[in-house]
Formats: sequence, C-alpha cells, structure tokens
Amino acid sequence: MNTRSSAPTRTPSRRAAIGSAAAVLTAVAVLAAAPLAASAHVHVEPGQAAAGSYSTLTFKVPNESATAVTTSVTIDLPADTPFTSVSYQPVPGWSAKVVTGALPAPVVSGDVTLTKAPLSVVWTADAGGGIADGQFQEFPISAGAVPDVGSLLLPVHQGYSDGSVVDWTEPTPASGAEPEHPAPVLYVNDTPPADDESASTPVVTAAADAGAGAAADGGSSGSSASTSAALGFGIGGFALGAIALVVAVIGLLRRPAAAGASTASRTDLS
Repeated sequence: MNTRSSAPTRTPSRRAAIGSAAAVLTAVAVLAAAPLAASAHVHVEPGQAAAGSYSTLTFKVPNESATAVTTSVTIDLPADTPFTSVSYQPVPGWSAKVVTGALPAPVVSGDVTLTKAPLSVVWTADAGGGIADGQFQEFPISAGAVPDVGSLLLPVHQGYSDGSVVDWTEPTPASGAEPEHPAPVLYVNDTPPADDESASTPVVTAAADAGAGAAADGGSSGSSASTSAALGFGIGGFALGAIALVVAVIGLLRRPAAAGASTASRTDLS
C-alpha cells in the first residue's frame, strides 16, 4: 500500500489576487495617514479676514516630537504692511508678550505714518508645562487693522524643551505643493485654496460686541473639532471596510486550496 500526497500549488491567478489584496492594504494606510500628517501643521484660524477689520486669529500648534515638549511659540507679524494694534488672549499655563519695535521703513496707514508697530507675539510655557506628545494648544490674538493686501504670511517658531526650534516659515509655491514647514497664511483679497478649510471660518471684527465675539470663537473651535472628528471617523470607517474586504478575499482564496489539499492525498492498492 502506497500513500502519495501532493501539496497544492498556488496558481499565478491566486498569487496575483493576494498581491492585489496587499496593495489595497498599503493604499489604505497611505490614504489614512496623509490627512493626519497634513493636519499636524501649524495653522491659523480663520484663514481669511476682511481688509480694515480687527480679527481674532487663533494659531493652532500641535506637538510633533515624541521625546520633547513644546515650551515656546513665537509668531512673526508683518513689518512691511503692519498691524496697528495687537493683543493676546491669556492661555492657562503660558505667559505672553507683544513685542513692539521699529519698522524697517515708515509705513503710511490712513492718516498716520507708522515708524514702529507690533512685530511679534511670544508665548512661553510655565515651568513644568508645555505641549506634550499627542497634544496641541491654541493661541488666540486680536489683530488689526488688517492691511489691504492679497495675503499675509505669519511665520511661527516652535521651541522645544530639548533646545530645538522648528521654523514654520516656508511659503507655499504657486504650484500648490506644500513645503515641509509651511507658514500660516491669512488671506485678505486673494482667494484661498479650495482645500483650505480654515479659510471658510467666519471672521470676528471689532464691530461685534464681546458676547458675540466669544460665541463666534466658541463656534469656530466647535466647528474645527467636529470637522476633525468627522474626518477621523470617515478615515477609520474606510480603513476598516477595506481591511474587511481584503480578509474576505483571502478567505475565499484559501478555500479552494484547502479542498485541493484534501483530495490531493490518496491511497493506492497494489
């Protein structure tokens, strides 16, 4: 009595199908990671303001280090088209100051010729505080009058507890390709990019009373949080659905192989 067993072979079509399933998983991982990476940049909300207005601008700063804490945040204000007035909203656990200095050249603003103006706002974390890994902090300022320009670049310098500094100063080129450390942009007369969600946030001006301003700020934060949550759930649902599809495909591919294995072994009598 001879027992012969032949191992099932994996056909080229089966190998191709499994390879396609793996490719789907890779694509899902890339698609899920891309929006999260983009949202980790420092940006300003709202991303658009009307010329002549006094607007509340909130800088959202995430910590991007797994080993260090963000301990300082410095916002550079424009010197060629300066704001005439800048103040900051207190942030618990942080001290802040507006740095005023001489302008490189006099600037005419209405009936006034400015020789000095606010040049930066500096936040410093209290001892033992700061923005830790996986956290972000919002830093609001009131700035005006917004100059009558196309857009304003508002560079941010993010200091870490290990002494390193990340400079969010790179302008986005006309091609739209995002640099590694893009500077926050406030659009005034220029049309913001279609994918800039922050630019659609309502603008708060000095004409509104304090109560309306607080409500508008709260609505902006709530809208941002809702958008982020919706994006996260959408990405998670897409990823889980794709993974379930791949698992189902692999399960179907394994069934014929198992059937082949059970019929491949047979006993011959001689």
